[in-house]
Amino acid sequence: MNVSRALKRLGILSDTFFTSGGRTGKLLEELLHSEQLEVLSFYVTGETRENFIVSDLSDKKQYRFGFPGEPITKDEQKEILNNIEVMKQFHDFVVISGSLPAGVDRKFMKQLINICKAKGSKLIVDSSGELLKTAVEEGVFLLKPNIGELASLAGKEKLEESDIHQTARLIVSQGKAEVVVVSLGSQGAILFSTTEEIQVKAPVVEVKSTVGAGDSMIAGMLSVLIQGGNYQKVLSMGIACGSATTMAEGSGLFIKENVEHLFEEIQKQQIK
Repeated sequence: MNVSRALKRLGILSDTFFTSGGRTGKLLEELLHSEQLEVLSFYVTGETRENFIVSDLSDKKQYRFGFPGEPITKDEQKEILNNIEVMKQFHDFVVISGSLPAGVDRKFMKQLINICKAKGSKLIVDSSGELLKTAVEEGVFLLKPNIGELASLAGKEKLEESDIHQTARLIVSQGKAEVVVVSLGSQGAILFSTTEEIQVKAPVVEVKSTVGAGDSMIAGMLSVLIQGGNYQKVLSMGIACGSATTMAEGSGLFIKENVEHLFEEIQKQQIK
């Protein structure tokens, strides 16, 4: 949902497919409609879960509280897959983001990934745990793990700098992803492809909230991919959008003018 919200701010339309249940589900739909998104909600019996974030103004730290969602039934899972499979118009790119809901296993994600691939879509996956492992097993277009998630894929608790490069390159060389973007937090990110390895440092900004920064990064990269831009610009725009979102309060995303300013700043740094 945040990816679609961010794309909208960049002037790009997308379909937002998600499960919606109960009072919070209806509220969520209303909020997304208010931002003029193309909402494709799938109704489930369980209540849509809530999260909240507490910001400590004394030390500028954030504490996130994510409540467990209610299980999605096997029948609902089957219907979700059917709904996606019968979609007549399918986009060139599909983003799968978030975590596995209760009651959903890797078999469901495997089926979802393969339906999207069969329809000719390039899959971008931003997740962790079992979903991320399934994406690697099935093969996707782009993966965006952080260092901890990449370590998990390598079966290690921690990765040294050389291990980061080795693990990411291995995923690409094995054909499990055409592109791997390893997020380094405030240090930026590294993009790996079959022919390139590009690192872009994040610009220095006043961080007010990190909510939605990763999703904004995905949207920024996708906005350039859609236009056929090179990977240097792909990563630079991703960093610009992610950094601009950290400048916003709460769950608010970036202001487009801040993205444009940061993108120019990043481009200038690369020329030096």
